[in-house]
Amino acid sequence: MEGEVTKDTRSGTRNNGMIVAMCLSFVVGMSAMCAAAVPLYRMFCQVTGYNGTTQRVEQVSNVILDKQIQVSFDANVAPGLPWDFKPLQKSVSPKIGETVEVKFQIENKSDKMERGQAIFNVTPLEAGVYFNKVQCFCFNETDLAPGEKREMSVVFYVDPEITKAVETKTINALTLSYTYYPREGAKPVASNDAAVQPVEKKL
Repeated sequence: MEGEVTKDTRSGTRNNGMIVAMCLSFVVGMSAMCAAAVPLYRMFCQVTGYNGTTQRVEQVSNVILDKQIQVSFDANVAPGLPWDFKPLQKSVSPKIGETVEVKFQIENKSDKMERGQAIFNVTPLEAGVYFNKVQCFCFNETDLAPGEKREMSVVFYVDPEITKAVETKTINALTLSYTYYPREGAKPVASNDAAVQPVEKKL
């Protein structure tokens, strides 16, 4: 009887260990999936233009249609970032396929170094896949010194393919929206005066 009880106890302990190991594996797997979800979702948006995500390209269009499209600009700053941010042009009306440069102005209204990054989208959302950026300040984080004001550019064109797709061929106006969000990591540079401390004389 004692041998049977010992055997059953060992079997139960082994089963419990396997259950714990399976649970831990499940938790680790789910954590890995969650960590990968954001970059995978971002990649999906960039490839498909889902949710108004624009495309990043290395070269300009070699096809320009004799048809204009109005592009308006919207600039916002999220809470926690003391910046003033605005487009220097409210809208432009390039030909479809024509490469255009538009400037935005940004100013740090605080008395310390601040870092931010711009998140963007295009409306109507289905047009995002046809909005191609050749150059944009939103590709990188932005550091601004206290009181610094800066002009930054976005270079883009609207893909002529927008006139062929059933869901976009009647679109004649787009809005490119940016929102700057605070990013951690900006640290004020210590001055040399602060770094050098006076040495006390010892008697």
